[in-house]
Amino acid sequence: MSVGQGQFPNEQNEGGDFERQEDAFRDWVEPGGRFAPEADRYHLYVSLACPWAHRTLIVRRLLGLREVIGMTVVDPVRDERGWAFRDGLGHGRDPVNGFSYLKEAYTASDPGFDGRVTVPVMWDGRAGRIVNNSEDDICRMFAGAFRSLGGGGPELFPEDIAPEQEALSELIYDTVNNGVYRAGFATRQEAYEKAVRRLFETLDTLEVRLARGRYLFGDRIVETDWRLFCTLVRFDAVYHGHFKCNLRRIVDYPNLQGYLRDLYQQPGIAEDVNFDHIKRHYYITHDDINPTGIVPLGPILDLEAPHGRG
Repeated sequence: MSVGQGQFPNEQNEGGDFERQEDAFRDWVEPGGRFAPEADRYHLYVSLACPWAHRTLIVRRLLGLREVIGMTVVDPVRDERGWAFRDGLGHGRDPVNGFSYLKEAYTASDPGFDGRVTVPVMWDGRAGRIVNNSEDDICRMFAGAFRSLGGGGPELFPEDIAPEQEALSELIYDTVNNGVYRAGFATRQEAYEKAVRRLFETLDTLEVRLARGRYLFGDRIVETDWRLFCTLVRFDAVYHGHFKCNLRRIVDYPNLQGYLRDLYQQPGIAEDVNFDHIKRHYYITHDDINPTGIVPLGPILDLEAPHGRG
């Protein structure tokens, strides 16, 4: 039986594993540095479909930075030319640079760039280039260098739990956030099964952990919770079927499902969850996985129901 090249052949190893490319731009915004924290200087390019970009939007909202850092949403349907700026419901043209495609931001920043164009992107309007395209870095900078420019907000990286939080975030990234992609983009059975088993081992562990506390670290919501949320909220709608992560659904986990509803119902959070963008992106864009491009109507998700996590 022939084995396909996968959705992103350059990020596939011989064993059929998906190996995500490294983020290309990792400059840092800091007081006194080349990139200083200033209002109206930086702009986010994001997709509402993308879990990585979604996390930066949540942190931007929680820390009161929406009036400090602008945002433009790309078309959720990505073709061979990459992410595009088009008028549509919930997305639009680029008001900062007039780019038609996000790739233009990458080549303007590095003319030799030949990797995959990804979101989120933090653009520096003064320097006319990308500062950073790592969601981890961007969230850290929002919570650090930009914090004084916003309206306060929760401490997302508390010092007293730093080592444990870092370890749990790494586990969630490796086996859950990126784990669903490793399952969905696997091109060999062994690679797929390995990713799925690791994913559900972690979900089972988190289900037990959430039986002991409302959130991952007790009664406070930290960045690790939002990291997990961005995958959980897409799971039953996309990852369960499209990526074949189908041992169980999130709705089959009482604690994880209640936890998901709890986070979804936090003030303002539902505003950045767009299931139309999410489903159209995955089911239309990933033509190697879903060649017909048919977008499912379901599932029916009741995220406004009582969460029972009080």
